[in-house]
Amino acid sequence: MWIYRCKLHLCVVMNGEVRAMESGKGKNKKNSSNLGAPQNFLIPLMLLHLRNWNSHGYELMEKITQFGVDSIDQGNFYRLLRKLEKDALVSSEWDTTTKGPAKRIYAITVEGERYLDMWAGSLSQYQTLLNNFFRVYNPFFPLNQSSPEKGEEDA
Repeated sequence: MWIYRCKLHLCVVMNGEVRAMESGKGKNKKNSSNLGAPQNFLIPLMLLHLRNWNSHGYELMEKITQFGVDSIDQGNFYRLLRKLEKDALVSSEWDTTTKGPAKRIYAITVEGERYLDMWAGSLSQYQTLLNNFFRVYNPFFPLNQSSPEKGEEDA
């Protein structure tokens, strides 16, 4: 995996496949250490949250933001939900039981569960790759340890 900046995107290359991570339009992201999540990563996050509970779009967007995704374009988010429904990865029904306008409630399908399982397997492989990267990048600080243990400071 390697990352490069082209004219329009910050890109990541994994297994020879180029994926756009962040648009170069708008805010200047050159000095940011947070590269954001790859665009396609939003799909497994949506499916993961729908696996545990059915949800309307806005609630799902809030949960993904709480999960750690910095910003989500609302229009693209709803277009992606509709695409997932068209691809039979999620289903939806109108909820008219609450006050106010009807809301579309989304649920993961069996096919969506299979797709999520595939993503989990791929992410597990990428996790191993990233762990190896950070072991080589900074061999003096083991993974998942933000500060030295008591007694190691004096060594």
